[in-house]
Amino acid sequence: MSNLVKRKTRDRYILILTVLAWSLAMGWLLAMASNAQGATTVAEIGTVDVVPAQYKLGQELYIENCSTCHLALPPAVLPTQTWRNLLQDSQHYGVQLKPLIDPPRVLVWKYLQIFSRPQRQDEETPYRVNNSRYFRALHPGVKLPRPSQINNCVTCHPSAGDYNFRRLSAEWE
Repeated sequence: MSNLVKRKTRDRYILILTVLAWSLAMGWLLAMASNAQGATTVAEIGTVDVVPAQYKLGQELYIENCSTCHLALPPAVLPTQTWRNLLQDSQHYGVQLKPLIDPPRVLVWKYLQIFSRPQRQDEETPYRVNNSRYFRALHPGVKLPRPSQINNCVTCHPSAGDYNFRRLSAEWE
């Protein structure tokens, strides 16, 4: 092998190693910068789930429509089937509502569908939070008032009115 070929091969390896080292260094620096400036702590998130951009409008419409009469619950406390039935029925817990129409209804449904949980086949569809196994699983050891009402949530979740269920009262911290 001639010296020229050896030198070109060596130069290629040096170039590849230089590019690799530079890429790793830039990636590390960008990661450090984003953690220092744009990191969101769990306490700042507020909602139970971090909502991707494509579901944000559905979440906003859900909160806007539901929180005018009561606290908007996180979708995870009731199964998907409950949310489907609630969206399709204009008779809402004894009150006649003007049903959502498309496209807002579709956006709210996509949000609720993604963030709610499946219902077991042998399970009856719960329409009250205290009948939901998910709600009970999220509140282990909590003596819930009977009957449980959505507006009771602020007792333990003082920021529930702002759709922040992460912040708890001092008693539960």
